[in-house]
Amino acid sequence: MNPVVHFEMPYEDRQRMADFYAESFGWQPQMLGPEMGEYVVVTTVESDEKTGRPKMPGAINGGFYKKPEDEMGQHPSVVIAVADIREAMKNVEKAGGKVMGEPMEIPKVGMYVSFIDTEGNRVSMLQPSTQM
Repeated sequence: MNPVVHFEMPYEDRQRMADFYAESFGWQPQMLGPEMGEYVVVTTVESDEKTGRPKMPGAINGGFYKKPEDEMGQHPSVVIAVADIREAMKNVEKAGGKVMGEPMEIPKVGMYVSFIDTEGNRVSMLQPSTQM
């Protein structure tokens, strides 16, 4: 099976969002720059220093992105780990979903692409990097 490994949510005010989750839940935000679209990675549980993956089985970390005007990007979503992103893209389309563009490489993380499922939900897939 392909597990959920990450969550994503939009923000309107990056600092306000980071402060809220840090104060409310103790999450640790890592603010990325313009080269990564002002993305904010949040650590929600103790993670392995080498891989960045949660030490606690079943736990996931997440991230926040600037809320786009496009309605599809204005809702929380999950990221599913896959062994072969190209094969998973074919499977999504064969099952009735729509892949949103080509996979992009996230340095030291892996290949990432979003898709729309048969219910209209935006979901993403990640083929983790072997460097992790």
